[in-house]
Amino acid sequence: MPWYPDSFSGPVLARIYGGGRPAAVPYFAGLMAGEPDALIRSFAGEPELHHPVRGRVKGARAFAAFVSETHAWLEQHNVSVEDIDHVLTERRGFEEVVLHLDGQNGQVDLPVAVVADRRPDGRIDELRIYYSTWPLTGRHASRPPLLQPGPELRQPGIVGEYQHALAAGDLDAILAAFEPDGYAREPAGGQYLHRGPDRLREFYRQWFSNGGGIPLEHCALTDGTRACALEYNVVRRGQPGLPPEAGLAVYVRGKSGKPAAARIYDAGDPPLGSTT
Repeated sequence: MPWYPDSFSGPVLARIYGGGRPAAVPYFAGLMAGEPDALIRSFAGEPELHHPVRGRVKGARAFAAFVSETHAWLEQHNVSVEDIDHVLTERRGFEEVVLHLDGQNGQVDLPVAVVADRRPDGRIDELRIYYSTWPLTGRHASRPPLLQPGPELRQPGIVGEYQHALAAGDLDAILAAFEPDGYAREPAGGQYLHRGPDRLREFYRQWFSNGGGIPLEHCALTDGTRACALEYNVVRRGQPGLPPEAGLAVYVRGKSGKPAAARIYDAGDPPLGSTT
């Protein structure tokens, strides 16, 4: 939920929310608002954004060009935005959406996550966008790290247990970490959603098929109690090792506190034999 609402005109805010005062303007609603100066004013200083394809976009001129190009792309592909979730804390926020758009061979559903580092007054220091290029191009685009690992970062409760099981490649432990009807969604979204013990077992068995677990360098955690987003670097998918790659996962806690959902946003090549 990145954009600072005071930067936008009243009619735009009314169109987005139908009245009232939002804490922030959602990322894609802001891009489609047609007010690039308002987007720039939402930053505390020089705009800075990290994009999976464009890389780092820094400075008012580069950012304005990026907004113009993205706005045109959204209109060209007849994009509609499905809101999935959002969390807003004092110093950071994230939102998740699925973009439904016209592709070359029909509709494409693209899961996207956006993280904003924020000042106490709500203005933005930096934006980081996460999605897989697979639904758009049929190819994976490796992405270098955006953040350095935080050695002191701790994952609360069951999320930490999930991370230990993922790193160890412990199939039984990772299944035990989920709610009974929990699911994991791959970065490609759509049909790549695995719900319930049987489908989760098959999914994680495949992901551990390279001879080991998937250890992550944990870089930043945005925790809203009900849901949290972990930004990370993937350093290995079984054997052999691979250059670190940036990613993000959102974990939604169920009634027992265990993950009811694990939604993954990264772009690296999956283990051998996987289809995405």
